[in-house]
Amino acid sequence: MISFLRGTVAHVGLSSAVIDLNGAGMSVNATPQTLGSLRVGQEGKLFTSLIVREDSLTLFGFSSDDEREVFDILLSVSGVGPRLALAVLAVHEPEAIRVAAHSGDGKAFTKVPGIGPKVAGRIVLELAGKLVPHGTAGPTAPAASAEAVWKPQVVAAMTSLGWSEKDATASIDKSLADSPELAEKGNVAEILRATLRWLGQDGARAGNRVGARG
Repeated sequence: MISFLRGTVAHVGLSSAVIDLNGAGMSVNATPQTLGSLRVGQEGKLFTSLIVREDSLTLFGFSSDDEREVFDILLSVSGVGPRLALAVLAVHEPEAIRVAAHSGDGKAFTKVPGIGPKVAGRIVLELAGKLVPHGTAGPTAPAASAEAVWKPQVVAAMTSLGWSEKDATASIDKSLADSPELAEKGNVAEILRATLRWLGQDGARAGNRVGARG
């Protein structure tokens, strides 16, 4: 695996750069922010992730190892490819992505071109527990505040998945009636999963969904 490249910057384009490694030019795709930090003729260093396909080998470059780590984790979400994962990093800093995923903030991901409410909801759901903000004990750490803090975050995640705010709120209350300990812990990801499991127990509840926007 190619972990990083260090060499003379030979070219900087709109979506990629070429790094000269002792006479061999390596093309690397990167965000506008990363590309903006490179200067032609000067030495540049990029942390890299190699995407292997049947018909291609593509390098993606990042200004920090943290960016690369978040990029690789985003690729674990079904339906999220390297271009979309790179677009997320072009809009949000790595720590902002960690916070959004950990708190269930699907709306943060809809700010990325190409990501609608359905995909944003899937990202939040599948990344729960995988991306944790720095300084946080973990996905099961108790929330420092009461329902007024965690509940709006869970409702936002539910609405991004297609439920109305009213139905989302009612579903959360009903699901936690059977699991009061989750309300006490206040972990957004756990409460979201519990609510979705509760909704899935009765197919008739699917009628509570509003038409999801693409």
